[in-house]
Amino acid sequence: MTEGLRYAYAVVRDTGTPEAALDALTALEGVRGVAGEPVRAVRHLGLAVLAGAVPAEDFDEGPLRRRLEDMAWLEDMARAHQRVVDTAGAESCVIPVRLATVCQGEERLRRMLATGRERFASALDRLEGRVEWGVKAYAAPPPPQEPPAGAANGPDSPGASDSPDAPGASGAMSGRDYLRRRKAQRQAAERRWGDTEEDARLVRHTLSGLAERARLHPPQDPRLSGVSDRNVLNAAYLVRREDSAAFAERVGELAGRTPELRVELTGPWAPYSFTDPDQTESTDETIAPDQTGDAGADR
Repeated sequence: MTEGLRYAYAVVRDTGTPEAALDALTALEGVRGVAGEPVRAVRHLGLAVLAGAVPAEDFDEGPLRRRLEDMAWLEDMARAHQRVVDTAGAESCVIPVRLATVCQGEERLRRMLATGRERFASALDRLEGRVEWGVKAYAAPPPPQEPPAGAANGPDSPGASDSPDAPGASGAMSGRDYLRRRKAQRQAAERRWGDTEEDARLVRHTLSGLAERARLHPPQDPRLSGVSDRNVLNAAYLVRREDSAAFAERVGELAGRTPELRVELTGPWAPYSFTDPDQTESTDETIAPDQTGDAGADR
């Protein structure tokens, strides 16, 4: 069946082998897509798009628009999409297609390959044998300090006297001393954040020297990530597969340098952040947090 809606995951080279022998499809044996469907290859002009048939009641234009407003459904779909892409990418070079790319029939998939042929082929040439590693660094807030003796009588305490230096306040902290202590605590916290950010820059630049390309993403929003610690580094690195072990080892070494900085390594992934050649000219370019590939929706 070639009609009906098709959900696109990634583009790979068409090596000319029978479909069952394509490395990407061999890796995907038993892996299901966003609608629980098997994934197959649609070939055209030396390329193949990995895609699956999806139901119109969820993925036609109107229902899909409404579904995308359901965060739980969207998260499940994104995880399934990434599972397909990363499983296929474990065995061969893949170019991820943008999340929620749905085409009407296989002919539209072929049209997508024809329209983007030069871009896809160039990306496959650049990214062959490379993977993406993600590195995040978090700075935990300083532990709460015990209130100093007499602080209960400070200017912020309930029932404090209008004049902290008034007679009868013997042994209690004066308002002036209290404010001095608060200022010193703020200055210490600022120095701590500054040191942590300097450590994050060290991690960033050291790893950039070990990677072919690097991308700096905006810090994660704790409301979305669920991580309360301050995100001081959110970067992606393009690394040759054979260099991945050394890269991961170096991340571990850097993570042990300071207890205030928590370094998190994820991957290896398909090179989501490096499919666009305009986004790989600089190792320190700041970008919007879109890691879903470079092909738009087509109907």
